[in-house]
Amino acid sequence: MPMGRRKFRELPINSLIPNMLTTLALCAGLTSVRFALEEKWELSVAAILVAGVLDGLDGRMARLLKGSSKFGAELDSLSDFVSFGVAPGLVLYLWTLDSGLGSLGWIIALTFTVSCGLRLARFNAMMDDDVPEWEGRYFTGIAAPAGASISLLFMVVSFYSDAEIFKSGILNAAWLLFMAFLMASRIPTFSIKRVRIARRFIIPMLLVVGGLAAVMASYPWQLLSVIAVFYLGTIPFAIATHRKLAREEAAKALDQEDHPEDT
Repeated sequence: MPMGRRKFRELPINSLIPNMLTTLALCAGLTSVRFALEEKWELSVAAILVAGVLDGLDGRMARLLKGSSKFGAELDSLSDFVSFGVAPGLVLYLWTLDSGLGSLGWIIALTFTVSCGLRLARFNAMMDDDVPEWEGRYFTGIAAPAGASISLLFMVVSFYSDAEIFKSGILNAAWLLFMAFLMASRIPTFSIKRVRIARRFIIPMLLVVGGLAAVMASYPWQLLSVIAVFYLGTIPFAIATHRKLAREEAAKALDQEDHPEDT
């Protein structure tokens, strides 16, 4: 029996659990398209958000259980492309781009989906790159789950606002192109993967989480809108701090070249 086939058949449970979460995220992303076809727009957005939550959990679960695998990484990329590239583009196309822009709306939806695919391909290609430790605090371009969620911002706002402008095909098309640019670009954005909370801040953080949960129960769409805008507001700070750290790294490397005996 080939070694690869034997390893696959003997996949340990600690690798199976993260893959199950990834599969559920994939199902959630596809289900959002079904809800969109049935014009159940709020459920469609909720399904994409659920896919984002599951996507965040599967990686952490894999690291916690030490169950990372090449199969899981490939499955995760496929799930991300479907849930955060294909699904949001189709949802927005069915919601407003088709009726507002016709074929041009489809082209814009395709552009967003392709940009997400390029972003994920670049992320996979950069995984083996030897980069400074501080680079781990940043993503290159906006992360796919964040890009998908924020691309639906005006759709979310329309759930609690009667203003017709938020349903405009032109507005949503421009916004979708902007998010496509952010995902495919090399603009640094903050990553929370390596964020560490000091012990003295744990209780206040739990209180904040509890408060946000209470707000989410009463005003879910308003809170999601605020979170999206806040996240976008952090991008200029990410750019500034990334440039500062890059300059410090370059100065350190130059200093080592000038004084090799100190290293």
